Amino acid sequence: MTGPRLGFFTRLLEDAPAADRYRFALEQIDQAERSGFASAWIAQHHFGADEGGLPSPFVLLAAAAARTSRIALATGVITLPIDDPLRVAEDAVVLDQLSGGRVQLGLATGGTPSSFAAFGRESDRRREIFAEHFEVLLDALGGRGIRGTDSHIYPAAGDLGERIWQATFSVDGGRRAGERGDGLLLSRTQPRGEAGPDAPLHTLQLPIIAAYRDALPEGAPVRILASRTAVVVDPENRTRAFELAEVGLRQLATSLLGFDPAGLSIDDLARLTDTHIGTVDEVVASLQADASLAEVTDVSFQVHSVAATHELTLRSLELLADEVAPRLGFATGPDAAADLHAAHRALVAAAPAQEGTR
Repeated sequence: MTGPRLGFFTRLLEDAPAADRYRFALEQIDQAERSGFASAWIAQHHFGADEGGLPSPFVLLAAAAARTSRIALATGVITLPIDDPLRVAEDAVVLDQLSGGRVQLGLATGGTPSSFAAFGRESDRRREIFAEHFEVLLDALGGRGIRGTDSHIYPAAGDLGERIWQATFSVDGGRRAGERGDGLLLSRTQPRGEAGPDAPLHTLQLPIIAAYRDALPEGAPVRILASRTAVVVDPENRTRAFELAEVGLRQLATSLLGFDPAGLSIDDLARLTDTHIGTVDEVVASLQADASLAEVTDVSFQVHSVAATHELTLRSLELLADEVAPRLGFATGPDAAADLHAAHRALVAAAPAQEGTR
């Protein structure tokens, strides 16, 4: 693999009914596989159309499994504190069987705080609950059974427990993921805090990557995915793409940076919100400035927060794979997908020596 594997991340935010959104997502995953993407990542969001509109990612990924044969099918992410960890284990294992072992299991503490109350959980206890649920999930996937019972999940999970990824915004979170030998999921953007709104995203994420790498057990494979927003268009569609981007990027700048972006140009908004938008040349140039991408094993692109149409998203996927990826050294094609499926095997082989850290 010459560079990070190319991935696709869909958020199901088109201005369309739910059934059409789900159909669009499946067609986009189909296109991603045809174009040589190694992975397809799906987010989980509850209670509303404006946050992604997909409470059940395993259901959608099962439909994708029936339509594809090579691309990895991944959750990005399951909000584990508000899910039943046994049901997560069972659903993930069934999906893994249906897909021929293509599941990558991304997890996080959460999520939208308002969603917790509806599930009878306290948002301010999300880290504590995550830890509790994570242990139950690991026991189930690892074949150790369900505490206090003689029950084991069926079918057996095989090595699925070695294909877990943890999402985080923090150095401490990166360290925790590394200590377990899990993959590390980095966001498409994140609050700048004391770094200030002009700080490049890599200034926040490179320390997380370093903490993760330092904490990895000996022999564990490095698995780091950086999610990024990119909308790549043909020159004749450039003006339209920026028109579609403006509202979403202004909203994101307000929520992310905490000030009124009314006086900012669309180019300033794109830079401040870590949005890579424009022609092939423009997107290549902006991605080349992201120092994080030289340190990751995977990069996953989504169109959010740009209100791209389904057609623009499909074309962006083609341009990312056919023109952007070769210029940046991103890995595509069957070998890239196979490499991701095999990435956990070093950890499986090293497991006896690491048992105290698992």
